[in-house]
Amino acid sequence: MAERRFLVVRLGSLGDIVHTFPAVAALRESFPGSEIVWLTHARYKLLVQSSGLASKIWTTDTRAASSLVKTIREIRAGSFDTAIDYQGLWKSASLPFLAGVKRRIGFSPESVREFGVPLFYTDRVHATSAHVADQNGELSKRTGAQNPVANFYLDPPPLQHEELSKVLPAEVSKHYVVLSPGGGWRSKCWPPERFGALCEKIFQSLSLRCVTNYGPGEEDLASKVRATSGDADPVLFNGELGALMSLLREAVCVVGGDTGPIHLAVALGTPVVALFGPTNPARNGPYRNPPTSPSAAQSSDRRDRGDIVLRAPNVITTHSRQDSTHPSMLEIQVETVFDAVRRIVEASK
Repeated sequence: MAERRFLVVRLGSLGDIVHTFPAVAALRESFPGSEIVWLTHARYKLLVQSSGLASKIWTTDTRAASSLVKTIREIRAGSFDTAIDYQGLWKSASLPFLAGVKRRIGFSPESVREFGVPLFYTDRVHATSAHVADQNGELSKRTGAQNPVANFYLDPPPLQHEELSKVLPAEVSKHYVVLSPGGGWRSKCWPPERFGALCEKIFQSLSLRCVTNYGPGEEDLASKVRATSGDADPVLFNGELGALMSLLREAVCVVGGDTGPIHLAVALGTPVVALFGPTNPARNGPYRNPPTSPSAAQSSDRRDRGDIVLRAPNVITTHSRQDSTHPSMLEIQVETVFDAVRRIVEASK
């Protein structure tokens, strides 16, 4: 029997790719000899590569017509028998369709955000699981995978001490807490002034410096964290993905909302304090698997401590993208977040 050839489509973003790993791990577990080609954006190639789940990684830029034409030609030449679109958007679903892949698996209308996308699929899966990682697993199950999800382990590039040393003072480089105040949209972000107050409290009470990680367009958030942190003097970090992975992997703890760095930290085995408001942690919260390799087992004590998710009671879930902080995020107090950080720090000693 000929081995199957799978095209996995998950173009972005950071947290969503992390939440796709368990489903693709199930493919790899059930079809160890099959070729799995992962199509993604170039900025996430290193992340996908670190999972070791893909036989090949192809990149595309959906904003460039020439790149799309090239990608469609590559898919057509690849003779894939099955494409799985874990993204569920027009830009992801259309590529296998236009390339003529015979079997195209994706979500049903009840499970996608953009109208009409399921028309591109031959197999439409109505996801019933709560967490998005398990929903992705339902697509893998449809391919014939024995299990919907499986364990995975990220093997990132070696610690980039040289790059980190440019931004991390020597006294910070081994004992620090990472703050991630940004997010896909501002309504699900905890106010930067509260991150600043938290930073000051961590410094005064736990004698730990904070590193504030920020992405493109989030410079104002990072500046406000620093301006409201008293004498804590947090380090501002805006590095490439490899350096970010190094930063998160070595942190004592990572604090942030429903954002990519939080989910990446979880995948790297670092404890997190996750702050949720309008989005539901039952669907988008930390998703942690047990270690799957001897090297991962060495750090299993960090994984066993557990992540702490904070969310105000009786919040009505919404994915409406607003520019102002959602009221539910304001219900999460600095003292509550600090207590969660303290518990993780004490468990690490």
